[in-house]
Amino acid sequence: MAISARLTLLLVAAGFSSTILLAQKPGSSDECARTFGMKVYSNVFVHEETGDLLGYELAIKRNANSSVDALLYVYEGGDSDDGIPLSGQVVNKRLAVQGTWIEHLIEYPSKRTIVEKHFVKIVGDLGPAALSGELTIEGMNEREAIRLKHVKRIWSCTNWNPSSLSK
Repeated sequence: MAISARLTLLLVAAGFSSTILLAQKPGSSDECARTFGMKVYSNVFVHEETGDLLGYELAIKRNANSSVDALLYVYEGGDSDDGIPLSGQVVNKRLAVQGTWIEHLIEYPSKRTIVEKHFVKIVGDLGPAALSGELTIEGMNEREAIRLKHVKRIWSCTNWNPSSLSK
């Protein structure tokens, strides 16, 4: 029984990377339009040996009061899925946002859809050049120190032209 459970877990993990690649929308203009005008912080990079795209991006929209709406992008091999909506506030340059990541996975070989929910929380110091803080994704890494540099736009929008927005 223990071997069967481990095999299922291994197959889910193996299927996870395939699921991500199949569900991608590289350069999705919807995500580009969604994040246009937001402050974006990133540590995304291409792994030298594997060519995988890895890291996190956080797009932040400040509201009239101290509240913020944000989108977290998680890169685990390829382009990220749609941003994970987070909300919170910035007080004295201290950012605190949280939300729920609803992740859709496919179990192999049955191809059964699995839905997992992860509580996500980011706290840190927000500056003009970088965000330094801590990322917590429930059920994954307990807590991870992050440093995200301010960039112009999310990774998948590098070649996107904002003039393509309807006016």
